[in-house]
Amino acid sequence: MDVILIPGLWLDASSWDAVTPALTEAGHRVHPLTLPAASDARIDDWVAAVVDEIDAAEGPVVLVGHSGGGNVVWGAADARADRVHRVVFVDTMPPPPGAMISEFPVRDGVVPFPGWDFFDEPDVADLDDETRRRVAARAVDVPGAVPTDPLPLTDDRRHGIPVTVLSGQLDAEAVHAALAEWGAWADEFDAIRDTEVVTLGSGHWPQFSQPEAFAQTLREAVR
Repeated sequence: MDVILIPGLWLDASSWDAVTPALTEAGHRVHPLTLPAASDARIDDWVAAVVDEIDAAEGPVVLVGHSGGGNVVWGAADARADRVHRVVFVDTMPPPPGAMISEFPVRDGVVPFPGWDFFDEPDVADLDDETRRRVAARAVDVPGAVPTDPLPLTDDRRHGIPVTVLSGQLDAEAVHAALAEWGAWADEFDAIRDTEVVTLGSGHWPQFSQPEAFAQTLREAVR
């Protein structure tokens, strides 16, 4: 299986370094991506980069998106619903049509990494100081419009693609309870015919805080 790995905001392909060996050992062809960094890039450009990778693969693919990368993989799944075997969301959820990733301060046309204090404590609690320094040092600026661009979704066939949510802290019951407060997000999730939720017991960046355990869980999710 071709497995395409999409990083979250401020991350590049190297953010998957700790988990790719487990997938390769399972016989998969692994494609960690770095998304376009030009300051004028838009969410459509990010989705197009994933679509290009899907088109280059020989057969069906599994898409894995971390955090803001979840919007990107769902957009690509919508564009190539006949080619995507499964979508795995890492501590994020399938977005509804028109959803944006989030709002962050924009400076000189880009969104720089805001620092760890910007995030809620449960999201960062399992990242030690050394890991925080290492990840922050490799952070890349995000094109300013990408986080707030609405995501166009037009092909309802995406709802037939199996979805796995690897949630840092929430179990399936808690996910559904949270979605009940999110309006269109709940409608999108309920429309997907095959979903599962796996609780990681981690913060928002399990690829850094628990790489070995996360690699094994991701390996089991890619099937």
